[in-house]
Parts: sequence; C-alpha cells; structure tokens
Amino acid sequence: MVERVLVTEAAKKVIEQLQQQHGTLMFHQSGGCCDGSAPMCFSEGELMINETDVWIGNIHGCDFYMSRDQFEYWKHTQITIDVVKGRGASFSLEIPLGLRFLTISRIFTDEEIENLRPYKIPS
Repeated sequence: MVERVLVTEAAKKVIEQLQQQHGTLMFHQSGGCCDGSAPMCFSEGELMINETDVWIGNIHGCDFYMSRDQFEYWKHTQITIDVVKGRGASFSLEIPLGLRFLTISRIFTDEEIENLRPYKIPS
C-alpha cells in the first residue's frame, strides 16, 4: 500500500516531544485560514472531526485528517510532514517550541494511484 501521508525523522522527534507533554495527538491539514495550508497538531479530541473530514492516514501514532473539500484537491498528492524553525500563526501544539510543521507535497504516479491506502470518512 502507498501511504497518502508520510513524516520525516525530524518531525517524528517533535511529535514524540509533544506526545510526552500532551498525550495522544492528531493532525488536521489546515485549509488556508490563519496559517495558509499548514498541518495543525492538536491533542486528540481537541478538534472536532465529523463527516466533513477525511482520514488520510497515520503518522507516528497520530491520525491525520483534512476537510473533504480540500481532499478533492489533494487526493492525487502524497504529503510529507516536516518541521522547520520559525513561528507559525496557528494554534498548533509545536508553536511554543519555536517550530512549525510544514507540508511537502508531490503528485502520485499512475502506479501509486492504483495502490493507495484507502481514505476514510468519519461517521
């Protein structure tokens, strides 16, 4: 199976640090408000997920979602979550660390599209 979302080693280390502080985490790909299209990290359950969202995978123990509308634009794209120094303008948990998660994207090949991990719509 080809994963829809991946994570870098540097981002994994930050996730581990945040998990120690906040417990189980989740991610939601922001749709352009406040901090552009940044991935947002929350304590699990802090952001209400419903049928207007799509689960696209799990990174380092964290479920990863985006809105259904946004997924229509990104469904042919694999995203990789990385981390960089700098302060984003969001409510994401890494911001107080002087870091921000960043989305890197690339278009799937035709072969990869045939083998994609299925997405799920929460009920």
